Order: sequence, then C-alpha cells, then structure tokens
Amino acid sequence: MSPNDSNVVSLAGATLVASEDVTPFTREDTSLGAQDIQLIAIVILAVLAIFCALYVGRDLILPVVMATVLNLLLQPLNSFLSARLHVPLAIAALAIIISVFAAVVALGAVVSVASSGWAQHAPESFVVLKERLAFLSAPLSYAQGLLHSIESMSIDAGKANAPVAVTHADALPGLILFGTASTLRELLTTVLVLYFMLASGDRLLRGLIEVLPRFRDKRRAVEIAADIQSGIASYLVTITIMNAAVGIATGLVMWTCGLADPLLWGTLAFLLNFIPIIGPLVGIAVFFVAGLVSLPWPFPALVPVLAYFLIHLMEGQAVTPMLVSRRFELNPVLVILSLLFWHELWGVPGALLAVPLLASFKIFADRIEPLKPIGHLIGA
Repeated sequence: MSPNDSNVVSLAGATLVASEDVTPFTREDTSLGAQDIQLIAIVILAVLAIFCALYVGRDLILPVVMATVLNLLLQPLNSFLSARLHVPLAIAALAIIISVFAAVVALGAVVSVASSGWAQHAPESFVVLKERLAFLSAPLSYAQGLLHSIESMSIDAGKANAPVAVTHADALPGLILFGTASTLRELLTTVLVLYFMLASGDRLLRGLIEVLPRFRDKRRAVEIAADIQSGIASYLVTITIMNAAVGIATGLVMWTCGLADPLLWGTLAFLLNFIPIIGPLVGIAVFFVAGLVSLPWPFPALVPVLAYFLIHLMEGQAVTPMLVSRRFELNPVLVILSLLFWHELWGVPGALLAVPLLASFKIFADRIEPLKPIGHLIGA
C-alpha cells in the first residue's frame, strides 16, 4: 500500500478508513456570547414578570382560568345539546350552569349537614383521640420542650411582635368577611365568564385563528386548540368518573366498617381525589382520625384508613393510569412541583388547576418545535 492511498486501521474487529481528503475534526465553540446572555436574561425577566402578573391579578385571572377549564370539561355536553338535540347555545349554557350549580349546592349541603354532627361531638372525640394516642405523649413532650427552648431564645423578638398579634386578632372578623366576599366575587365572575364561553361556542377560537397572518400558523393553532380541548376534556371527564367511583366505593366500605355518615366520607373522598398526591394524603389523615374516635381500638379503628388506602392504591396505580396514559403521561416530580407552585400562587383553586394547566402546556410544547424538549421532559 502506497503512502498516498487511504490509510486502513483495524481496531477490535472494526475497520476505520482515514483519507487525506477528509476534513479534520474541529471542536465547535459552545461558549455563550453577549447576545445569548442578553436573551437568557430577557426570558428570565419575562417569566418573572408573568408570574408577578398572575399573582397580582389573581382576582381577575383565576376566575377566567377556572372558567376556561370548566368550559373544556362541559363543552362535550354543550355540543351534544346544541348539535344533537338542537337546543340554542344560550339555553344549553344556562341549563348546564344551573345543573352544575345545583350539584355543587347538593354536595355542600351533604358535607355541611353531616359534618355538623361530628362537630357537636368534637369534645368527646378529642378525649378519645387523646387516650388512644397516649403512646405518642413522650415524643410530643420532647418536641414541645424543644420548641419551648427555641421560643425562650427568641423571647425579645416575641415581645416585639406581640402588639402585631393583637392587631391581627382584632382584625380577624374583618379578614373573614373580606375573604368570604372575595370568594363570592370570584365565584360569580367564574360563572359569568363560563356562561358566555359556553353560549358563544367556538367564536373566540375562530376569531383568534382569523387574525393569524400565515396559513401554517392557522393550521397549527387549530391543531393545538383541538388537541387541548379534546385531551383536557377527556382527561377531566375520566378523572371525574374515577373520582365518583372512588367516592362510591369509599362510602360503601365505610358503611360496611360501621363508620357513621358514609355519604359524608364518600363525598369527601370524591372531592379530595381531584387534588393529586396532597388530597389522598389528607384523606388518609382524616380517615385515620375518624376510625380512632369512632371504632374500637386497635384493629377495627384502623380498617377505615387501610380500606381508603387500598382503594386509592388500586385507582391511582392501576385503573386511572391505564385510562389516562393514552393521552397524558406526566412526570410525577413536575406534578408535585406544579401543585406546590400553583397552590402558593392561587391557593386551593390553584392546586385544582395544576394538573390541567401542566397537561395543556405539554400539548402546546409538543406542537412548537423549540419547546419540544420541554414537552418531552414534562412527559418523561
């Protein structure tokens, strides 16, 4: 072989051919330039500005977002009434809102009536709970002593803050009244926005598509809107049906265990299951306490919490993933981070909206080329 010919190198059974005509390898410069740093800084500032706007304007933005999610949930029923039964959109929207409002009032009545009976027996329940949790008295006493030591170390700061505590206590009725009025205002705004969304059909979407300049953008917007509407509606309907099944099963099991007010426990399990991870944890604590104060110790008292845990385990680990994973598969770490973030931003309504918002953003990211890695990360 002459020196001018291609050089053949054999290594571990593989043949590598090196030719003088091949361009030598050069390492690409991956360092960030000034423009890249400025772009990253602008994006970070824009994201922070959006978060600040969501927090400051939550009284207006939260009802709109809640109405949008409810519109996705109720849109199949609205389309059925208008397209199949030929009911005018305005009448169909009014009938749906009245039905939803009646269901909410019925759930509230069930919970309030049943929980009032438990509230009346609260003093006796606390005595029973204290007796059955007596084995925890030593660890609790140690923790209380540790907290007392920490408090004594900061006694000066506590004295300085004492007048503020009194001021807050004096203002507590006003804060409660203000919170109730704010909640009612947000609820009324949500219902009003939801009605006009249902009554207008897809007018808003058509208007958004019409103002887009290019046909490619119009087609992409239609695909994204269709995927979000069908995906989120299917997800919410599936989750609602599964939560109702969990509530029914929980109520029947609690009735079998001898726990009073099975309708209350079924309704509570149905509502808590809408908040992933956090809701079932709260349910476990509630059923543990309810069994302790109502049933003989130890084994009958532990049956309610174990039964609820098994029901949630079967639903959360087998049934719901099998039904939902065809459309959504979300990273559990990002789900819990989304729950904490939106709860901190908007409270309990934010926790309810966390998963639909995360799933909607995943659908949007999967359709936009630069955001596809983020969509893949969300679904990993």
